[in-house]
Amino acid sequence: MSEIGHVAFGQPIDGIIQFAYTVEDIDRAMPLYTELLGVGPWFRRGPVVAETALYRGEPTRLELSLARGFTGHSMVELIEQHNDVPSVFLESISRAGYGFHHWGVGVTDIDSAVARYTSSGYEVVLSDELPTGSAVRYLDTTRDLAGMVELIEMNPAQERHYTGFHAASLAWDGTDPVRIG
Repeated sequence: MSEIGHVAFGQPIDGIIQFAYTVEDIDRAMPLYTELLGVGPWFRRGPVVAETALYRGEPTRLELSLARGFTGHSMVELIEQHNDVPSVFLESISRAGYGFHHWGVGVTDIDSAVARYTSSGYEVVLSDELPTGSAVRYLDTTRDLAGMVELIEMNPAQERHYTGFHAASLAWDGTDPVRIG
């Protein structure tokens, strides 16, 4: 971490580092979020299969495309699910349509953070490990909040990954709006 209590791109540890949205067509959504909300450039991955994901404790094979970009210090994530396996994303889409899905919260101790949420009665509904070695846990907080919470373990590789996206946004002149990431 660059400062005690903050990630290198300025957001607080144990605070919101990301706002995530489900979209029907990620390639159509990216330019709209850029034009209307000033997000960019985008770092797009996918389609990828989440090989290690557990949905409500059971193995799943989510096929997703993801795009991440910054506006200021705020990261925006777009998520398109390509298959119809049960998931936290399809739950949300069936309940409320496409749109806001979750807040990403950066944490340094994933187990303690999960314990804090589960002790308040929130259930872990999706678990996965990222290519950076970082663990992520989605908690269903919809009984009290307008979306879920994704706990993102901010190990050094994950922080470098996100900080690279942020640095690109600071230097962005509008060219090359979609990149591999």
